Amino acid sequence: MNITASEVKDSKLTATVTIPAADVDAAIKKAYRDAAKKYRFPGFRAGHAPRPVIDNMLGKEATLAQATNDLIGANEASVLDELDIVPVKDGEYKDIDLAKDHEDYTYTVEFTLRPAAPLSSYDPVEIEMPPSEVTDSEIDAQVEMLRGYHATFEEVEDRAVEESDFVTCAVKNVKNAEALEGDSRMIVVGSGNLPEAIDEGIKGMKIGETKEISWTPEVEGAEEAAVEVTVNAIKARKLPELTDEFVKTSFGFDDIAAMRDAVKIEIEQDKAAQLPQLKENRCVAKLAERLQLDEMDKDYEQSVFSELGQNFLSSLSARGLSLDAWLQANHLSSEQFIADLHHQADDVARESLALDALARELKIEVTDEDVTAEFERAGVEDVEASRAQFAAEGRMPAVRDSIRRSKACDWLVENAQVTEVDETAAAEDEAAE
Repeated sequence: MNITASEVKDSKLTATVTIPAADVDAAIKKAYRDAAKKYRFPGFRAGHAPRPVIDNMLGKEATLAQATNDLIGANEASVLDELDIVPVKDGEYKDIDLAKDHEDYTYTVEFTLRPAAPLSSYDPVEIEMPPSEVTDSEIDAQVEMLRGYHATFEEVEDRAVEESDFVTCAVKNVKNAEALEGDSRMIVVGSGNLPEAIDEGIKGMKIGETKEISWTPEVEGAEEAAVEVTVNAIKARKLPELTDEFVKTSFGFDDIAAMRDAVKIEIEQDKAAQLPQLKENRCVAKLAERLQLDEMDKDYEQSVFSELGQNFLSSLSARGLSLDAWLQANHLSSEQFIADLHHQADDVARESLALDALARELKIEVTDEDVTAEFERAGVEDVEASRAQFAAEGRMPAVRDSIRRSKACDWLVENAQVTEVDETAAAEDEAAE
């Protein structure tokens, strides 16, 4: 098989493929054998009808068309592997003629590729990260969370709703907010479980007061939503006093100091496990800000959207959940879910394209050893068999793409300029202002 490819223009690559005459003849013979077995021809045993009889009964073009389809389909994975491309949709075949006996067969196919956008800068990124050492503010925050497990709630009637109150409300849908309706809904003010407009709207309301609250979800194409809220009851959250006795009775520590030591160890373990991934995420997100692409290519965004959707549905299925049940539990409409997934797809697509651009700039190559190592890291028992299967399915270019991005990401993280910021303390200061 011989392949010649054009230069990529407007994310399109055109390949001309020539298949040797010997392979063409083999495909035509197989097509006739298959036809002889598949159809009944009077006077001949199954599989033994000669070619002239088949041509007379089915038409010569029908069998040659099948041979042509078989030829193209059998070579598609090899074409993708040779060109080392991952199209964002199926190739568009052009000027397809029928295969002929004893002649090479040539066809043309156009592939749509993801855009190759540049970056505004290829310098190391600058990011902020939590300190690797545990800070007092982080310990304080964890201790406060543990105290919260033992909080009590006291009904109040002489004041308006405040931050952190538990408020019982009657919520009526005014428009586009059916999922929030309820005669006796419990709302934890400031928890982030509901639109921010509802939290802010409820603050300052008193028992018996009714207010209409409207907002527009922060997703592309979302329509304005509104509810009518009536406050029925307010409960204030009361935390227990932090004493040695409380710590011993509630958590089994000898005193507050012992509790803080244990919390510190737990945070240290969490940081060791989570900070590397957090650093990678922040580096890639910062790099994506440099991508010089005003509008994401719709075909590529759709391919990422489909992959994210399939992964999410698989995750739900593994947990024994349906999408409808998950949407209901999270007070989301299907339209909101789809809009949010498209937003995520755009972010993921931009990050991927940014890593592609960095890999091109660094001239990253993928060796055969890199591919083998990738399969080994995935825990594959028979690496050679898996590689052969991936190659037969045209999936090896995607593996090489993943390796290139991983290498680019490793360089990005290794060279990032990091400023440590105690984010817990900063959040506390902001809340106090």
